[in-house]
Amino acid sequence: MTKLLHSRRLWIAAVVVLVGLSAPWWLSAYFLGVLTTAYYFGVFAMSWDLLFGFAGMVNFGPTFLIGLGAYGAAILNAEAGMPIPVCLVFGTFISLIGGVLLALPAMRLRGAYFGLITLVAVLLMQYAIVIFAHVTGGEIGMTVPSVLSIDATTNYLYALIFMVICGIVLYGLSRSAIGLILEATGQDDIEAAALGFNVAKHRLAAFCISAALSGLAGGMLVFYLGAASIDTVIDLSIGVQIIIASVLGGRRTILGAVIGAIVLLLADELLRPLGQLNTFVVSAFALAVILFFPDGLLGHLLHAGERQ
Repeated sequence: MTKLLHSRRLWIAAVVVLVGLSAPWWLSAYFLGVLTTAYYFGVFAMSWDLLFGFAGMVNFGPTFLIGLGAYGAAILNAEAGMPIPVCLVFGTFISLIGGVLLALPAMRLRGAYFGLITLVAVLLMQYAIVIFAHVTGGEIGMTVPSVLSIDATTNYLYALIFMVICGIVLYGLSRSAIGLILEATGQDDIEAAALGFNVAKHRLAAFCISAALSGLAGGMLVFYLGAASIDTVIDLSIGVQIIIASVLGGRRTILGAVIGAIVLLLADELLRPLGQLNTFVVSAFALAVILFFPDGLLGHLLHAGERQ
């Protein structure tokens, strides 16, 4: 307990959560909406960090898992009129099954080859959505009859609580024996296997957890936005944002991914008046942080505390 109370990471997380809880009292509904989206992206980024930061699995297509959960939940709600909780469970299940079907053959490959498979999966999913436009809405997207809430504060609290729960689960997992084994396999899978660890089983477990949380977050994002479309949950640019957010916050920190997502989306919104320069400035900022602080924002804070 004493070690936990002296954890710099714990206090940083506590401050972020407390500031987040107080935000509805001093932020406008517009910026609450921006943060709501950022929190869902934080879950995406944390799930990606579990795969790449710990298991060493280069997933270039995180939006494949997100899209399965998002469209699975949206289609069930739009076509069958099922309530949101049932749709979210269904979308999560679809994402989990899709993740297993993708991971089993892909894990026979290593490094960039595995990443290429995940990237191709995203492209195939985009084509499938366009081909089955009568169900998915195609490039225009599809609206859902149900939403989480029409109140900005309620939607914000849903996203914040969901992100905190996911953060606790993923951080706890990363600090457990399973997390240590995943980190060992990510650094040297051959040596980890020689020590008697089942590398394939642990990587598959990590992929399944990442898939389930990504799919659930994708479904919740759809019921917050009121629509599912390629541009909001599947596009390759969304995947790039997730990867940048995770690295920006700090690889192998889990919680840093949340900070990266919040900083990235807030910077993008605040610099919107710059027009076309917006993306350039945000990207240059992210690149500078990654170059000069390779451990990420949270990693730099943690190491700075250790040096003092």
